[in-house]
Amino acid sequence: MSFDQPTPDLPPEHGNLHVAVIMDGNGRWAKNRGWPRLVGHRKGAERVRELVAACPDLGIRHLTLYAFSTENWKRTTEEVMGLMSLFARYIKREAARMNREGVRMRVIGDRSRLDPKLAGLIDWIEQETAGNDTVHLTVAMNYGGRDELSRATRAIARDVAEGRLAPEDVTEATISDYLDTSFLPDPDLVVRSSGETRVSNFLLWQAAYSEYVFTPVLWPDFTPDTMRTILDKFQARERRFGGVTV
Repeated sequence: MSFDQPTPDLPPEHGNLHVAVIMDGNGRWAKNRGWPRLVGHRKGAERVRELVAACPDLGIRHLTLYAFSTENWKRTTEEVMGLMSLFARYIKREAARMNREGVRMRVIGDRSRLDPKLAGLIDWIEQETAGNDTVHLTVAMNYGGRDELSRATRAIARDVAEGRLAPEDVTEATISDYLDTSFLPDPDLVVRSSGETRVSNFLLWQAAYSEYVFTPVLWPDFTPDTMRTILDKFQARERRFGGVTV
């Protein structure tokens, strides 16, 4: 066993948290009411708007949301197209609000499979909000942790082969620099709604020392007060990062 690994940063003070959320339960919420699944997704988008607006009061500076995974392409064409349309509509409708409230929006994941118009809209909102620093909103779109690690490994291999990087210089920090999230601190807390207790290929590298909370609340019912209750419990946890307290 090696003991020369870097010690993880100490957890930030409340007010500078990075919370990542697996937003789950939109379809079930709609089905329970006899409505189409896309109605649940639209309601879920409203919850995103509310949560982003509440982040400063909740002490969240970095909010990362799992919106569409690399596996979600298996869903019906109608649902996939509806989700893509909803995402584009969210960007257009929320752009002015994000600038007013100091929200910087970025997107992680493989954009190569996205519609060129949506990819262009993502580029636009990232540039439009680049100067904001109150809340950092990161949306995972066509994202999968294994896919991200595969892409990072290929990039590292290319740089080694072309002499830009020595094999012995590849460290944990190097790998982190090649990930989609290189601009983000690791998440302090990962929350999954809907009662499922899987990580679903989300931030596999970054969440090595994150705390997890699985709540039965379906995402369309997830309010800022729900997050506040979760954060109160999170603050009571003791995070040792592999060490031992006396």
